[in-house]
Amino acid sequence: MRSLPLPLALTARLSPVVVLAAAGWSLSSAPAPSADDDSAPKGGTTQSASAPATAAASKAYAASPSPCGSIATKTVKSLVPGAKTAGKEIPSTDTQLRRTCSWNALKGYDYRWLDVSFEIMDSDEAAQKSYKERTEEKSGGGDVPGLGDQGYSVVNLTTEDKQQTREGTVVVQASNALVIVTYNGSDFESKKAPDTDVINKGAIKAAKDAVAALEGGR
Repeated sequence: MRSLPLPLALTARLSPVVVLAAAGWSLSSAPAPSADDDSAPKGGTTQSASAPATAAASKAYAASPSPCGSIATKTVKSLVPGAKTAGKEIPSTDTQLRRTCSWNALKGYDYRWLDVSFEIMDSDEAAQKSYKERTEEKSGGGDVPGLGDQGYSVVNLTTEDKQQTREGTVVVQASNALVIVTYNGSDFESKKAPDTDVINKGAIKAAKDAVAALEGGR
């Protein structure tokens, strides 16, 4: 079999993702001064020392699970034939906040790429906001019921040098976490891309595995 170069659009996807760590905060409190204490602030109010505890308790996920262990071996084999099932984790500046794993392989003339990312936010509200921004950027898709708190799937076709590539993206919000799955494919002999249904169902299947891993704490 002759060796064929991968399109630039596919090889560019290997660039590492740089993520900024979210900053936390600490709050210390002193005993409330008595009424006759000269050091007491005049006309001021005192904060409850327990105020921030509620926000901290509502954070369902403190860290990302292992992304390369989040997709079942049988799923990897079916979606990316010929790929090493262990996957390859992409370096991250903060593995508690974001972790990504990729699988890719060229079997014959058929190329497949799959990656899964977990992003941990400070709150459910932050995750909801990020979910909304991402789904608005990738318009034209639709909701996927039964995935986390809300799920969205979209498939797009691109053509470069007469070579088609079809890519599916699934975005899921589960409490304060986001799960992002990308799945694409090309046939370098026919120069055609896999059917939309094949890519869409494959991306959703991987997303279900990833969400189960997040919720199960694997």
